[in-house]
Amino acid sequence: MERVAPAVRRTPRRAWLTGPVSLAALLLCVVLSLALGARATPITEVTQALLGFGDVDVANIVGTLRVNRTVTGLIAGASLGVAGVLMQAVTRNPLADPGILGVNAGASFGVVLGLAMLGAAGVGSTVWFALAGALFASAVVLALSTTRFVAGSPVRLILAGVAFAAVLSGVTHSLILLDESVLDSYRFWRIGSLAARTVGEALPVVWLVLPGVIGAFLLSSALNALALGDDTARSLGVRPGLVRAAGLLVIAVLCGTATAIVGPIAFLGLAVPHLVRALVGPDLRLVLPISLITGPALLLGADIVGRLIGGGREVPVGVLTALVGGPVLIAFVLGARKLSIS
Repeated sequence: MERVAPAVRRTPRRAWLTGPVSLAALLLCVVLSLALGARATPITEVTQALLGFGDVDVANIVGTLRVNRTVTGLIAGASLGVAGVLMQAVTRNPLADPGILGVNAGASFGVVLGLAMLGAAGVGSTVWFALAGALFASAVVLALSTTRFVAGSPVRLILAGVAFAAVLSGVTHSLILLDESVLDSYRFWRIGSLAARTVGEALPVVWLVLPGVIGAFLLSSALNALALGDDTARSLGVRPGLVRAAGLLVIAVLCGTATAIVGPIAFLGLAVPHLVRALVGPDLRLVLPISLITGPALLLGADIVGRLIGGGREVPVGVLTALVGGPVLIAFVLGARKLSIS
């Protein structure tokens, strides 16, 4: 594949400040995630707990519970942030979300199938079922995209994904209703929470997320060309069908792993790309690395707010992102602002 020119639009000057500011915001969110909760912990005690000494209760709260959810949030947030950028770039639709092509529905179907077969919700088994379900959903949607009705139309591709997601959701809920034990496990996982996995369970999926992120970066220039239209992309040496297939594969890997460890998190993949593009412009070579930082910062921030507003009981992060993201999506649809990804 030949080198392709990025979409021609000048990068805003503020783009060069966005990286350091985003990284600082992420570090702040990590510190606050370790320090805040039902019981606020001074930074000195947090440091002592991380170093393995100090009060035993603080060490248990910080060194175990909060470290677990912070690491999980970093992995899942980075995956969903990058996946959201790719989803909107591949479909050329500013309202696209990792769930819109049925990828999250496929991952959920895989998890429920795994629960029904194995009766366990450990990430070691769940991640593979979620990944298989996400890959299956992506393969079906990709096959639909090659048909005469859908080919060359991002809008029809979106409609095909939504329809397929509805079918998968129906099958998933049928499986749940047939087995009460599956319902009990699925009910907690379905809400979306950073508290369900330990560091030991979450860290192994990094070896799935890392190739997905690298693949996204390698596709950035080709997707920049694709934003100019299929004909223009072909003239620049890009094969649109191949790029979309590779993009859907990367999306499946990232969404499948994130969904397996935290459950379906709504709207993060929609919000992150819009926020980053507003700051750095449309060039995916800038949008992707900043989204890799912004995604976990927003997810950890939402988790921190959920811990503080619950009055002693935390609000799951999936509930909070849905409550905030729903009105944002409605505002986008109603034309509260002009959306453009080109």
